[in-house]
Amino acid sequence: MAPNQAPARSALSPRPVRPNAGRIRRSAVAAVAGLTAVTLLSACSYGSKADDKKSNAADSTSGSAAASGAKLSADTVKIGYFANLTHGTALVGLQEGLFQKELGATQIKTQVFNAGPSEIEALNAGSIDIGWIGPSPAINGYTKSDGKSLKIIGGSASGGVKLVVNPDKISSLDDLKGKKIATPQLGNTQDVALLNYLAGKGYKIDAATGAGDVSVVRTDNKVTPDAYRQGSIDGAWVPEPTASKLVTLGAKVLLNEKDVWPDKKFVITNIIVSQKFLTEHPDVVEAVLRGSVNTNAFIKANPDKAKADANEAIKKEAGNALEPAVLDPAWADVDFLDDPLAGTLQAEADHAVTAGLLKKPNLNGIYDLTLLNKVLAAEGQGPVADAGLGGK
Repeated sequence: MAPNQAPARSALSPRPVRPNAGRIRRSAVAAVAGLTAVTLLSACSYGSKADDKKSNAADSTSGSAAASGAKLSADTVKIGYFANLTHGTALVGLQEGLFQKELGATQIKTQVFNAGPSEIEALNAGSIDIGWIGPSPAINGYTKSDGKSLKIIGGSASGGVKLVVNPDKISSLDDLKGKKIATPQLGNTQDVALLNYLAGKGYKIDAATGAGDVSVVRTDNKVTPDAYRQGSIDGAWVPEPTASKLVTLGAKVLLNEKDVWPDKKFVITNIIVSQKFLTEHPDVVEAVLRGSVNTNAFIKANPDKAKADANEAIKKEAGNALEPAVLDPAWADVDFLDDPLAGTLQAEADHAVTAGLLKKPNLNGIYDLTLLNKVLAAEGQGPVADAGLGGK
């Protein structure tokens, strides 16, 4: 799939987006319309609150490599990310010192988040300059600031989302009716994907409550394994490593979300930057992007070492490393790439509109891929596209 193409319909694909289709029931639309800007989008989500107490991690100076060499236009660059596998580019690049190598004497300070809104707030407040983040909070941050707060400047990861189910209750996709399927949060990216998929199969669901032919049960990823173990859910449409954790409890993979997207690619993590920092320190932003491109190349060339790096970073930041039975399949399902897959960002936003969870956003100008394409050209690679959403 070319990066500026929206997904085409297939037997398993979400139904094509039809703006103003008017097929969402009035009750769902009315229920969601009252959500505030803060609650519309969350970590990789279109509708839930951040856990501020748990997501305000303290700043720390990166210890991956000592700053040396020429200093760029900023003394320090403040980088935000999540301690999970879909942010593996940030985890591995910091662990291996690949960002610091490009930044010379410009010091890296890092901040780890658990929720997208807190990261966007930090970016707006100047607490971070650059961040790895999911598509939904990036969309929210951009639209709620009238296009003035951030730019998406690069891609990072695709994939890493699965529908896993109890095989004793569900043996095929036709068995979903009457079952309880968990998603991480009301309106989060996986919630939108499930609602869109079920609608495409002809199931009727109230987007706001999750009630319908299939019960969509909004459950925090941290408690989803316990909910599955106790039998209160029959399956879950969830990101890694939660999906692989459920498999260790006896669940089976019924559908990999990659299979509903042409070319098996869809954005799960992007790189964003404060527009102010981009304007004032383009050399620093370019250096971080070189570090990102080099890290993604390192991951592809050294998958086992990169996986160990990511797990070590997770252990350091979250307190516990992932066990091999969870880590290995989860890591294998995430694709690390430089292309932001701009066409799929637009499609994901359109799916949320179709589900009645988001008003039609104006994403014109959300991308600025100028520096990324400069870096890729220096590496002998072709440019990536912004799907007509750049240049503002």
